[in-house]
Amino acid sequence: MPVLVITGTGTEVGKTVTTAAVAAAALAAGRSVAVLKAAQTGVRPDERGDADEVARLAGAVTAAELARYPEPLAPGTAARRAGRAPVHPQEIAEAAAKLATEHDLVLVEGAGGLLVRFDAAGGTLADAAGLLAAPVLVAVSAGLGTLNTTELTAREVRSRRLDLAGVVIGSWPGEPDLAARCNLADLPEVAGAPLLGAVPAGAGALAPAAFRAAAPDWLAPRLDGTWDAEAFRVRQAPPTFRW
Repeated sequence: MPVLVITGTGTEVGKTVTTAAVAAAALAAGRSVAVLKAAQTGVRPDERGDADEVARLAGAVTAAELARYPEPLAPGTAARRAGRAPVHPQEIAEAAAKLATEHDLVLVEGAGGLLVRFDAAGGTLADAAGLLAAPVLVAVSAGLGTLNTTELTAREVRSRRLDLAGVVIGSWPGEPDLAARCNLADLPEVAGAPLLGAVPAGAGALAPAAFRAAAPDWLAPRLDGTWDAEAFRVRQAPPTFRW
């Protein structure tokens, strides 16, 4: 089934812009793409949600959203406080499977991290990925602290016998510090999966045409891009430390 589940190690790690980059690269490769936002929180009915933002940046994708809650909280909490029905993993899986019958690629974007709860029963994006038997792509931060959250997320994915497709740095700084540069070598090791891209910080502020033209350069061939992880790591390598 042509479904890729995209999660993050937490909030504000560049998950939506990573989803947009994957969508743009797939479209450039001639594939039809749908983007499913499992649950949108913290957005009013008249505001653009994450799926809309992906469509704005990436282009001609089918954008779908299962539920929207006004407060910027975990979906289960936001649904309860709003007095609205929650989204269940089975509903996410069913919606993604339907979109997969009509598109070459379906990107399912979660909310926050892998184990953020969607309902009172504790259903998560990981459960939806299991129902779909879909690989998981993890958006991670670049700097200090990312190794711990990345390894914890990767261990959870593997504990559920899910396929960890790889990790993408969701916001690579224009002037990376020592930790970010060293993390290029350490991230694939702690994740036990390849580094599949690095999206430049501020990419979401690019004009859509510029974003679409550049997106394949940020992603590895497995994600329809041209980015070379080893060449990038060598270019960004910090100087050798000497006493």
